[in-house]
Amino acid sequence: MPAGERAGFQPAAVACIFLRFFFRRRGAALAVGGGDSYTHCQRIITAETMKTYQAFDTLQRHRARLHNSVALAADIQLAAWSNECDRVTQLCDHHTLSLYTHQGQHTWHRTPGGWKNGGGTDRFCLMPAESESSWDIRGAFTFVHLYCTDAHLRDLAEKIWDRSPRSVTLEERIFAEDDRITQLYRQFLLSADWQQQASQLMLSSAASLLLIHLLQHYSSVQWRLPAVRGGLAPAIQRQIIAWIDDHLAEPLTLKSLADRAGLSEYHFARMFRHSMHIAPHQYVMQRRMVRAGDLLRNSRLPLTEIALLCGFSSASHFSHRFRLQHGVPPSRLRAGEAGSPPTATRSCRAGDSG
Repeated sequence: MPAGERAGFQPAAVACIFLRFFFRRRGAALAVGGGDSYTHCQRIITAETMKTYQAFDTLQRHRARLHNSVALAADIQLAAWSNECDRVTQLCDHHTLSLYTHQGQHTWHRTPGGWKNGGGTDRFCLMPAESESSWDIRGAFTFVHLYCTDAHLRDLAEKIWDRSPRSVTLEERIFAEDDRITQLYRQFLLSADWQQQASQLMLSSAASLLLIHLLQHYSSVQWRLPAVRGGLAPAIQRQIIAWIDDHLAEPLTLKSLADRAGLSEYHFARMFRHSMHIAPHQYVMQRRMVRAGDLLRNSRLPLTEIALLCGFSSASHFSHRFRLQHGVPPSRLRAGEAGSPPTATRSCRAGDSG
């Protein structure tokens, strides 16, 4: 069997490769960021299928500048913005969690007692659905929004606690501080390349943790998180590991893995870590590196196609991640200068039950 087939040549990746060469043959100028036509195709698809959020649309009608955005699921979206010298009123049918990533001291919020300020780097604002807020922005600042529908938040609460709350009401917070929110934003959301499909699992995992944190500390529910004892059942573990290996070319999310296991995202993440001794997003990245090592050593596919087959949207992002993990570029591994190709550790083999 050819090495490419042995490593799992996926239809999704083949389609992406076809699109890449289709546009290239027609001379289409699809350069975005790094000039990668596949990444541009991915952004077009994302833009066309992305749910509309009122806070997002309102900012686009004002002076705010959109720097990046990505849909993590049907009911969750991230957006990175900057704004200055603007006045905005928001009234939305969804929840918005905003973290000020730089400055914000000159952002004022209208209260019953008048305009108040108190923003700054790492301050956050939580604007629940159906709450109205008005802002007078008198100086430049940057911020990241996490949008979430009320239906998604309710579904998340029901799956975690296995009971259906009559209502889930988030509490408004303006210019507040929370070390956990800051940590999740900066360590996971702000450190990842949002347009790379290999980042989807880490981004969706961090978004899930943020929403769980809001339910615990800033909602009418505030139930104690259930204890998770033990790992995945051996049969489920084998199924998940096999499914991951069969879908490495695709933008995996925590929800897609949890759904396969019939678990909530909260329970799946903790049970997976208990069984595999590693977080789901770390395991998937490890498997992508193993797949890449096999293709580099045993096929003559160009780096761009290997990148797509391993779940990376561009050869440059793949090369960057490969160098971070192995200390050398993938071209040197192909030349046989980097020693043996990466292999899975014992705890990550499908046959181990943890």
